Amino acid sequence: MTPHPLTWLYVPGDRPPIVAKALAAGADVVVVDLEDAVAPDRKDYARAATAELLSEAQLNVHVRVNALDTPWAADDLRTLAPLPGVSGLRLPKVTSAEEVVAVAEKARDLPLYALLETALGIERAFSIAAAHSSVHGIALGEADLRADLGVRDDAGLDWSRSRVIVAARAAGLAPPPQSVHPDIRDLEGLAASCAHGRALGFLGRAAIHPRQLPVIESAFLPTEQEIEQAETIVKAATREQGAQALADGRFIDAAVVAAAQRTLTLARRT
Repeated sequence: MTPHPLTWLYVPGDRPPIVAKALAAGADVVVVDLEDAVAPDRKDYARAATAELLSEAQLNVHVRVNALDTPWAADDLRTLAPLPGVSGLRLPKVTSAEEVVAVAEKARDLPLYALLETALGIERAFSIAAAHSSVHGIALGEADLRADLGVRDDAGLDWSRSRVIVAARAAGLAPPPQSVHPDIRDLEGLAASCAHGRALGFLGRAAIHPRQLPVIESAFLPTEQEIEQAETIVKAATREQGAQALADGRFIDAAVVAAAQRTLTLARRT
């Protein structure tokens, strides 16, 4: 089984040397960005450079195409979806299931990841997540959502974050990764934000610089104490079926055992 990605490194599609460096940076997934990271007058160049780079097979390289209501999106999909180096498409500013279905019909069964960046996208989170079998994940685009909602305090996004996490689970998808932490120098703040995101139910995070990768991975991997506790729970469940109390007084049942098994699966990814 392929380990669940914890790090998603975004890199601008109009800067091929930086893309090449990103591919060697150790991220679980590299996302070549044709949207926010590329100025309008460089969209065509970014698409052509990305097509050249991904004309041969690559491991775990996704492309964030331009928003589906822009004049560039159709060319992005027509040019890049057939290429052997593209292993997934990230669709920005999705607001309806119909948009996702339209892309899925053109994208040769590529895994699709819908980015929800508006109030309307959040309101329709489940229908988007369940729109098509090609949808492998949903995630927030917090910068655009913050602007759309007029949110100033970070805590103001927590309801939307939880909504996306619940919608992904309800649709049978993997837990979504957190949105980017925009200050690449603030590694302490990144770690604290990851801890908060993990507590909400996120798994992994988008990054915009390689120095963020080890902080993200460390934040989302189980600690030694968590692994030890999970092993104790799984061993106890193996010996005796049904709900029970451990020697230290902790009560365990099937849900607790399932959570422990997920912890051990995540720990084994390394």
